[in-house]
Amino acid sequence: MKKQLLLLACLFPILTATSQNTTIKSSIENVEKKVDSIVSIMTLEEKVGQMVQYSGTWDLTGPASGNQNQYREEQLKKGLVGSMLNVLSVEATREAQKLVMENSRIKIPLMFGYDVIHGYKTIFPVPLGETASWDLEAMKETARISALEAAADGVNWTFAPMIDISRDARWGRIMEGSGEDPFLTSRVAEAKIRGYQGDDLSNPATIAATAKHFAGYGFAEAGRDYNTVHVGENELHNTILPPFKAAAAAGVATFMNSFNDLDGTPATGSKMLQRDILKEDWDWDGFIVSDWGSIAEMINHGFAEDLTHAAEIAVKAGSDMDMEGGAYETGLVQLVNSGKVDEALIDDAVKRILWVKFKLGLFEDPYRYSNSQMAEQLNLKEHRAVARDVAKKSIVLLKNDKNLLPIASSVKNIAVIGPLADDKDTPIGNWRAQGEANSAVSILEGLKSAVGNNVKITYAKGADLGMGERTFLKPLKINTTDKSGFKAAIDAAKKADLVILALGEDAFQSGEGRSQVNIGLAGLQQELMHEIYKVNKNVVLVLQNGRPLEISWAAENIPAIVVAWQLGTESGNAIADVLFGRYNPSAKLPVSFPRAVGQEPLYYNQKNTGRPSNPSDVTYSAYTDEEKTALYPFGYGLSYTTFEYGDLTLSSEEMNPQESLTVTVSVTNTGKKAGKEVVQLYLRDMVASTTRPVKELKGFELVELQPGETKQVSFTISNELLKFYNANKEWASEPGEFQVMIGGNSIDLKTESFRLN
Repeated sequence: MKKQLLLLACLFPILTATSQNTTIKSSIENVEKKVDSIVSIMTLEEKVGQMVQYSGTWDLTGPASGNQNQYREEQLKKGLVGSMLNVLSVEATREAQKLVMENSRIKIPLMFGYDVIHGYKTIFPVPLGETASWDLEAMKETARISALEAAADGVNWTFAPMIDISRDARWGRIMEGSGEDPFLTSRVAEAKIRGYQGDDLSNPATIAATAKHFAGYGFAEAGRDYNTVHVGENELHNTILPPFKAAAAAGVATFMNSFNDLDGTPATGSKMLQRDILKEDWDWDGFIVSDWGSIAEMINHGFAEDLTHAAEIAVKAGSDMDMEGGAYETGLVQLVNSGKVDEALIDDAVKRILWVKFKLGLFEDPYRYSNSQMAEQLNLKEHRAVARDVAKKSIVLLKNDKNLLPIASSVKNIAVIGPLADDKDTPIGNWRAQGEANSAVSILEGLKSAVGNNVKITYAKGADLGMGERTFLKPLKINTTDKSGFKAAIDAAKKADLVILALGEDAFQSGEGRSQVNIGLAGLQQELMHEIYKVNKNVVLVLQNGRPLEISWAAENIPAIVVAWQLGTESGNAIADVLFGRYNPSAKLPVSFPRAVGQEPLYYNQKNTGRPSNPSDVTYSAYTDEEKTALYPFGYGLSYTTFEYGDLTLSSEEMNPQESLTVTVSVTNTGKKAGKEVVQLYLRDMVASTTRPVKELKGFELVELQPGETKQVSFTISNELLKFYNANKEWASEPGEFQVMIGGNSIDLKTESFRLN
């Protein structure tokens, strides 16, 4: 009876106290007691059920059909499922929740997860593109809107943000992350988590976020998805883990482990990652969900004999929930009963899952996210305005010879050419959630809307990029033969004052399972560009892409180049805003663009090596057939105005670990237009107990300047910024000389030095 009363108590809202600190402490203690009380009356089977996640493979608003679906419906009724993914609509989530709440013994509500990656219905730029804005408040806002739209459709949990550091443009999922730098990715992670989760997860306008993929996934060998990862302990701690530590500190509700093995151990089965680092060292209190089937895939890795063995490895390692793997459902009860797995491990996982459900307010109201009125209150017009704003902030101007941009009022005849010019689907990108196919504003539409009747616009596709069916699950068949559209495109280019050439990648050329050995312009695009350039030298190349591309010929020949990524719902309007100068581009690359694919993996924060540079001799760390530098480096991006940096001023040339110093630089807008500049701070530890990168981003500030205006930009350098994972396997700073560098990209920098005593 006492246990039943405790169970009833868990259904009441958490009481608050007068003082804020007391309230927080009291709330935590209350939830812990309630979680403990629930776990104490659960059977082993019910506990394991909370660790099982199903995908919604049938219409939950009607009777289940098929043996598997009927079985799964019965499991829901018995309370033997903890969460579901891919169950969409308030009607479907309500029906699924009813199966549990009206039939199960203990009535523990479900969570509903979905891949809300860069928008739900309103689609924003792919994450790599959005990161190019370096605008953290904008990123927070797009996550907030994504959460709001998802919650209105019954979803309360997203599998985002992806915060894998990736240095290899061949890896298809580079589009889903924030690029090559740990500091920038950490700040983006914090912004996205704040946007998704808000200040209070029980607010039905917020959803739980997931930091993924833990860890090393972006370092897959040869850029091949799901591939093995070879990194040392130093690289793991200094490069891969910092964004995840930042996410844990920001209070992210869940983590997702990754498909890859790391130093011989599948990440899903890594106790070092999941228990030792995340749950113990970082004292994180959420739960870890596997990636789709990654527990079962340890059999394919040759690391587990069967599903039961895989379940044993994963639960001991600290993986709390099995996403569509069938391993926990198959083997955990047997493993506990046989004594191979301590039930305390099951209890810990279940408590973590219940803790997140309490935070979401599901015990107070299991149907909190099944409210049809939320959708009626959405301001989709306002969401589209935000989509346009962040899209234009994400466009990177790489080159602007002859001042072709912004397009002058004297230009009266524009040829818009290319397979992506009138494409309304590619801007939606991969991982598009509930974004409607072919719903984006195309480049052609955006340009026509911008010029009205004042300018003649002639459109010619030139060539198709792909042929046949294109879906998430089916690789795109590239057109390499049909040039029938070339003549019309060439004729249009001959007659035009200016050509806007829309090339790049199809939406499904990048993303999961979309690794490529070639990262140039696929199919006939390169040849089309050559032919157009022969007849008209006034070409603006607009790239729509989800990864860095090899565009060396274009960089040498085409006078104006913009990287427009896959910008989402308002893509064409945002591109027109930039091309016609209604918005002055301010974005900077979050990844390095290579001169050749053979440079990959490529990144700015490299080690110096013992033979860094001696171009007169072949025996130095370089290539004999190409420069070793990036074609366009990390942090690079032009504006329609120019910025001049003054010399750096340090508040002191020495500092102690207990102190900090300030570095200041003057930044002047020396052009004729107002513009924004991302002022970037880099540091270098000159001598340390392990080799250190030649520079590391450690701060940035987005400043807006009127023509002729000068602003002083200051950064505080604390001891915390100087710490790294050192030879003693600890995070610490070490005495010695440091270089401090500030500039508008990772190459063009002003430099001074100081000493840490």
